[in-house]
Amino acid sequence: MKAKKKKKNPAFKVDAFLATVNGGRSISNYRKNQKLFSQGDPADAVFYIREGKVKVCVINELGKEAVVAVHDEGDFFGEGCLVGQSQRLATVATMTDCVIMRIDKASMVRVLHDEPKFSERFMAFLLTRNARVEEDLVDQLFNSSEKRLARTLLLMANFGKEGRPERVITKVSQETLAEIIGTTRSRVSSFMNKFRKLGLINYNGHLEVYNSLLSMVLHETPAIQADNDAE
Repeated sequence: MKAKKKKKNPAFKVDAFLATVNGGRSISNYRKNQKLFSQGDPADAVFYIREGKVKVCVINELGKEAVVAVHDEGDFFGEGCLVGQSQRLATVATMTDCVIMRIDKASMVRVLHDEPKFSERFMAFLLTRNARVEEDLVDQLFNSSEKRLARTLLLMANFGKEGRPERVITKVSQETLAEIIGTTRSRVSSFMNKFRKLGLINYNGHLEVYNSLLSMVLHETPAIQADNDAE
């Protein structure tokens, strides 16, 4: 007798699951450059991106803004409310037109408690996010601004994530890239022109990133490092 093939369990779809959660959630459309919440606002909900891309910014007392994270489709943000955060520590604004789900704190806690599969996916997301933060810190401390820009572009194109990378990135300003990597817009412009001349990227309205840009992250010549150390 032939052994029966085991049926594979269908992959858990976070988006489809959240669409069935009873109460405590809402879905809204946002325009590009629209704020979802501001630094200091009450922290009372978690957000899930169904479509689009957002940036997380912090603003100091002098009004200087720094981009500390970029999230895209399938990401959560605002989860600080689950660990006792009463106020938002950052401002979140859209970088593109977005479709975003808002899940209030009580509903999110209930779903995490009652749905093990969703809890596993959410925990995996948080662990991945934590690893990314650690990598970003090392990047800022030890890598040149040129190498940080290359890494940021690759991450925005989803290189290293499951599935095939997306070579086309939604249009992002050089000012935003400068804020993310901690340098000036003029240096970003110089690096971008260099990458394009080397055939590592192409941009004309939208940005296209090629696998060859990985060489900028994996290998860096001493001359480049010495030039950037002088910043």
